[in-house]
Amino acid sequence: MKAVQISRNGGTEVLEYTDIPVPEVKEGQVLIKNNIIGLNYIDTYFRSGLYPPPAGFPLTLGREAAGTIVKVGSGSIDSSLKVGERAVYLGTAAYAEYTAAPAFHTFALPSSISDETAAASLLQGLTALTLIRDAHAVQKGDWVLVHAAAGGMGLWLCQLLKAVGARTIGTASTPEKRAIASKAGAEVVLEYPETIGTEAFVAKVKELTGGKGVPVVFDGVGKTTFDVDLEVVALKGSVISFGNASGAVEPLKIARLSPKNIRLMRPTLFGFISTREEFEKYTKELFEMVAGGIDVSVYKTYKLSDVAQAHQDIEGRRSTGKLLLKP
Repeated sequence: MKAVQISRNGGTEVLEYTDIPVPEVKEGQVLIKNNIIGLNYIDTYFRSGLYPPPAGFPLTLGREAAGTIVKVGSGSIDSSLKVGERAVYLGTAAYAEYTAAPAFHTFALPSSISDETAAASLLQGLTALTLIRDAHAVQKGDWVLVHAAAGGMGLWLCQLLKAVGARTIGTASTPEKRAIASKAGAEVVLEYPETIGTEAFVAKVKELTGGKGVPVVFDGVGKTTFDVDLEVVALKGSVISFGNASGAVEPLKIARLSPKNIRLMRPTLFGFISTREEFEKYTKELFEMVAGGIDVSVYKTYKLSDVAQAHQDIEGRRSTGKLLLKP
């Protein structure tokens, strides 16, 4: 089968479109013929070396895809996972024509959800849903700061926050992206602090929130926005740092959190879906919300062989919404 692997860390030049064997199905796995693959920013972290490879080299990238079940291993925990059924999964080695996916994090798709919608929804949608529920329980009327509001995760957060009645302040780099974030539900969209200046950014957020600051910041940008997060978060507020688009946050002295009793969290999705019950609960709710009108924004679908261009587009902040790969 065709797959995209890396044998070392680096830029997009290390991405290899190559032939490898179709994986064997072990106990607790299902073999899925991938029809559409979701690309996520975390894929670039494994490629660049920001995150260590989970299983050494050569590494087949990719964390989610949707397709058709072609084989079910022993020990499957869900009777709905049958040969011939459509399914979506979270796992590893998704940049391929076939993946041996963990049954634990594989979900049989309802007829109302297409493969494309499922692959564009699962990882980012579940991340956004668990962030606003478990990382910080957002309340109706809360002001919330979302960085990179026009990106894949940002658009999910804007829509879900609007659905729960929160008021979102977004950041985005261009007028076009700010318009997209506004359409998704952000009440106010600002340029990044690095563009308009930290002092002006903090003043605007304080003005919008009556001088209090925001109860929570959801930050997928990282290094360039973290310091301002600590300035605009309210007393007893939360800074939820879930991504490193601008690089990893520098080490900090924990005493910096003391003046405002700030809660700081660096969550991962899998900590919120560590049981089958949690995974099913959130996935069912996510697809019900999608069927009910949440817009699943797809920026572009690339051939799997064009994966280098897709990585360049997401790293260069040229994309808005989800990027998909087609085997």
